[in-house]
Amino acid sequence: MEKHEVELPRVLQQLWGWEQPARPGPKPTFHISEIGAAAVRLADAGGLGAVSMSKVAAELGFTTMSLYRYVEAKDDLYVVMLDEAFGKPAPVDESLGWREQLTAWAVHFRDALVRHPWVLQVPVFEPPLSPQQLDWMEAALRAFAGTQLTANDKLSSMMLVNIYVRGTAQLTAHLDLDDGADQLYGQRLAMLATPDRYPTIAAGLANLEIDYTDDFTDGLDVVLDGIEQLIERRNK
Repeated sequence: MEKHEVELPRVLQQLWGWEQPARPGPKPTFHISEIGAAAVRLADAGGLGAVSMSKVAAELGFTTMSLYRYVEAKDDLYVVMLDEAFGKPAPVDESLGWREQLTAWAVHFRDALVRHPWVLQVPVFEPPLSPQQLDWMEAALRAFAGTQLTANDKLSSMMLVNIYVRGTAQLTAHLDLDDGADQLYGQRLAMLATPDRYPTIAAGLANLEIDYTDDFTDGLDVVLDGIEQLIERRNK
């Protein structure tokens, strides 16, 4: 089946630059990405709740009705926002091994979520199909090019890392990461996790060092260790 025989939502056709049948009314004034950029500015400043069709239209000097010529529903706006917020993935040295490439990809992904924490609140109804979202997927999958993983293995491994990054970002999105916050948590934990009630936590407190940045890379290493075991099995 030819790709153009498959129906594609209009918002995706615009993002991919596919030709559209002429619509009644004036010619488009903005590119769809400019609408996404305006919505991202609103979300960065006030959270996802600050984004509405009327506010995005006002940001661009549109009327709300004219905005509907580009995005037909708020879900379409979210698609454009996500594509704009992530942008192109940062270049990764493909001469490195799969593990180093995927680590760099995960860190870049984490950094994007830190810049735009509202992304974690956007409802996801289907896998990504916008151009820059697929650029990110391609970059992660390409890290496995030198392995014996199957196509399904690669996709599952990429999704595992994606879920880990999103999960840690979700957990730390509202934490106070200023200097001393992690030490304060440790002190409070020691006060509450008494040996009689939480013997395992209490026993580990003596050697526990809480550092949210290090925790991210330590946890990522555990995830990558699992993928490495899969690669070793496929190499047999």
